[in-house]
Amino acid sequence: MTHPQTPVHGTWEPAPAARWEDAFLTGNGRHGALVSGDPNDDRVIVTHHTLVRPNGAEHARPPELAAALPALQDRLLAGDLTAAEEFTDGRPLQWVQPFHPAFQVRLRRPAGTAAGYRRSVDFTTGETRAECAGWTSRVFVSRADDVIVQYVTGPGLTLAICLDHHLPGAPKKLGVGHGALLTPEGAVLSLRARYPGSDRAYTGVTLVAVTGGTTALTPPAAVVQGAEAVLLLTRVRRHTGELDVAEETRALRDLLTTPGRSCDDQPTEPGRSCDDRPTSPGRSCDDRPTSPGRSCDDRPTSPGRSYDDLLDRHLAAHRTAYTRVTLDLKADPAERALPGSALLARPHSAALLERLFAAGRYHLLSSSGLNPPRLTGLWTGEWDTAWSGAFTTDANLNLQTASAAAAALPEVTEALAALIHRQLDDWRDNARAVFGARGVVAPAHTDGESGHAYHYSREYPLHLWTAGADWLLKPLVDHDETYGTQDPRTTAALEQVALFYEDFLTRTDEDGRLVVVPSYSPENRPKGGSWGALDAAMDLSAARHALHTAADRHPGRSGHWRALADRLPPHRINDDGALAEWARPGLDDTYDHRHLSHLYGVWPLDEINPYDTPGLAEAARRALELRGRENDSAHGHLHQALIAARLRDAGHVARALHSVLDGDYFHASLMSAHYPRRDVYNADAAHTLPAVLIEMLVHSTPGRLVLLPALPEGWPAGELRGVRTRFGAELDLAWSPDGATAHLRPHRTHRIELRTSSGARPLDLVAGEDRVLTLKT
Repeated sequence: MTHPQTPVHGTWEPAPAARWEDAFLTGNGRHGALVSGDPNDDRVIVTHHTLVRPNGAEHARPPELAAALPALQDRLLAGDLTAAEEFTDGRPLQWVQPFHPAFQVRLRRPAGTAAGYRRSVDFTTGETRAECAGWTSRVFVSRADDVIVQYVTGPGLTLAICLDHHLPGAPKKLGVGHGALLTPEGAVLSLRARYPGSDRAYTGVTLVAVTGGTTALTPPAAVVQGAEAVLLLTRVRRHTGELDVAEETRALRDLLTTPGRSCDDQPTEPGRSCDDRPTSPGRSCDDRPTSPGRSCDDRPTSPGRSYDDLLDRHLAAHRTAYTRVTLDLKADPAERALPGSALLARPHSAALLERLFAAGRYHLLSSSGLNPPRLTGLWTGEWDTAWSGAFTTDANLNLQTASAAAAALPEVTEALAALIHRQLDDWRDNARAVFGARGVVAPAHTDGESGHAYHYSREYPLHLWTAGADWLLKPLVDHDETYGTQDPRTTAALEQVALFYEDFLTRTDEDGRLVVVPSYSPENRPKGGSWGALDAAMDLSAARHALHTAADRHPGRSGHWRALADRLPPHRINDDGALAEWARPGLDDTYDHRHLSHLYGVWPLDEINPYDTPGLAEAARRALELRGRENDSAHGHLHQALIAARLRDAGHVARALHSVLDGDYFHASLMSAHYPRRDVYNADAAHTLPAVLIEMLVHSTPGRLVLLPALPEGWPAGELRGVRTRFGAELDLAWSPDGATAHLRPHRTHRIELRTSSGARPLDLVAGEDRVLTLKT
């Protein structure tokens, strides 16, 4: 923990985690760990982004419906608003492959005193720590070496160490095999689990390096007695067939071997150890028999590379990313010093917002690498993960990653880009199979392996959702604007989206306007109508944005794509004065719903805003005002907050934010839940909250900066440092009752519009020349 006068960059608890949901989290975007910190039964649950259980979905394809599309369009245009319910190949709802944990690394020791117990997690390092009565356990997941590292110290350590797959919901027919053998360092443990009825499996390997004492095997465990320290390195792989455990072990041992040094302090080649001769169980470095519990001529072996060395290698990547942005709300130092669970009991505390902001960025960074965060981030302690622990793309994924550009986490955007670009071929299959079109259509759910659209049903016709590609590419466009680049992969993907709209937008109404038919507004339906409809506001906004953005990057084809966008119908304002969820007359709004897809034009797009389109902005504000809470999903509340901030409605932002803070959505780990009273482990609130807090203070477009658009009354003073703007400048913002100061560090030269409570004025920025703006109260 940091000094109480500075913003909090960690959290702590005075007791071990009794529930896996309260375990402290660490991760590198591939491997994750949930750390209980129990001194007598320390449990580190191991996860990995690739761990999804085969359930038949690995072979699922999008439905072949293109031949029936013209008839469906005819029926919908003729007024048959239930026609889309028959637009299916008859399959039952198929969930994507469920995300699950691998196992827990379990360290048991004889019961002892827990005097002075404390467990903590340092967001700046990604390290969890638990300690009491001379015993200490430290855990982090290395970004440099892609390994889970645990280091336990204490006088005369006696530990029984095993890899335990018995986690809630684990399949009874999971084919589990254990391995254990002695090594010069101590021991190596392995666990292979084969999924029922599948050729797929995953294998975990843990290298146990012991300083002092003895190591013996009581399979499947290793028993350490009288040690000074124990260092564990763990990796898990998902695979088909068999994994070469010996090769995995060598790779882990290489992490500990100082280049050119062996057990006998003699040179070795990379990847070899102990005189370059392999050792078998019960054999020593000199190939002489050893008794169980003895190794290397009975001499303790100290790793060539220490725990601190491994941590230092990791910090170069993690600390650099985490420390780019900070939020200081001038909280009470006494509240800043509280454990997280006590702070959560003070939902209106500025110290709580500071800590949740810091934790949200930390967890978002830690869960992003191979993939962006799942519904549960990178973590789960049970196999029965809600909604398959999927990447749900029709709301949740973009909400979780909403802060990536402004909060200076390009690592998160790159993880999202990696997922998208791996799946573009599957997106092409969706466009061809369902719509008979070129280009791409994104799925509403994915397990990270397949991008095929096969998760749908009558009540959730997600295969009809055509806005997904634009929605998912929007953060990549924001990234390019922020850093002044044009990723050629994004440019190519935008072309594919435009090609889809070329082929799909062919039907017109009586006024010659294009009609989006069929059209779907996730996951809602018109009052008294069916889910598959016409001209959903989100579909209109997405088509316009995709076509214009693709035109910007492909000048040779811009005229045709812009003309296509201009033929789309405008948004409709309904009889309540609200922006209608369906622009088609006669399709009335259903207000009590958690999703706000129809306000896509407000957030994250800039299509509707109080400055350029004040009439539509007021209609959007009215639509937001009428929106219900439905089932109190956390993502619904924070989605409302993001939209309200864009509309400069500080009161609505505060109400939406406190619906979450007052609703007991956060576990002691500062990971969140989907519903109030910590019901259903889910990362939506934890990861989205930093974006909400930033949008309340700063909003930018490529040509505009808005300062303090939705500052709540409860934040009289504070500092937001290091945020990035979409016009290519870093920004520090400080405010107090006397006024505000913005320090801009531009990387590009151009003119923008500055918006404050005093109005608008032009602002000229020159690359490399700092600008300091002073605002009066």
